[in-house]
Amino acid sequence: MPVRENHPAITRHDGSPVRVLVVDDEPNLTELLAMALRYERWEVATAGSGGSAVRTFRDFRPDAVVLDMMLPDFDGLEVLRRIREVDTDVPVLFLTARDAVEDRVAGLTAGGDDYVTKPFSLEEVIARLQALMRRTARLQAHTGSLITVGDLTLDEDSHEVSRNGDEVTLTATEFELLRYLMHNPKRVLSKAQILDRVWNYDFGGSANVVELYISYLRKKVDAGRPPMIHTVRGAGYVLKPA
Repeated sequence: MPVRENHPAITRHDGSPVRVLVVDDEPNLTELLAMALRYERWEVATAGSGGSAVRTFRDFRPDAVVLDMMLPDFDGLEVLRRIREVDTDVPVLFLTARDAVEDRVAGLTAGGDDYVTKPFSLEEVIARLQALMRRTARLQAHTGSLITVGDLTLDEDSHEVSRNGDEVTLTATEFELLRYLMHNPKRVLSKAQILDRVWNYDFGGSANVVELYISYLRKKVDAGRPPMIHTVRGAGYVLKPA
């Protein structure tokens, strides 16, 4: 199965591979789906039950979930409910039996994003996943230099930043810090991660440099506006739409 060449490569916002969790209790089908998704250069984790699906979701933090409705311990609707407690907007693509109309309706009503019926083509699953992830802005196609989160926009080429159309002037370090935050929207980043990616080495006991630059950013990005940069006590910092 060749890797597709007719569309721009899609990745996570930080440029790393897309992560997909496949949940189905049929090992042959799970492996077939996983193989097809890996041909797209995506990372894949699999689970064969509802309980393992929830545990894997928490550890793997996927960008999308392919979820069978019928599982041996509890059904896909319960899996969806539990993963929504962790991530409210991760796209979920249900797998349902062809004649189970009530399952499809129940899945969409419960907060699923789309469904495919068995038997299905692998190309259809991939196309549906791509559409879902683009719709929820969890991916970026490498076709431009603009990053947008909410009303905040950053141009990686011109180094211009604006919030709701108003220009925001940043120093070089502030720009790199904001760029890293915007490449990881809604993801809590620890001080150690920020130091490693923005300053490229470990400051040891001087990790408060992160706090200092976060405060600089807040004064420029959030001043007089609904805040986008948040502190998660004991964990780090997160940028999300106001």
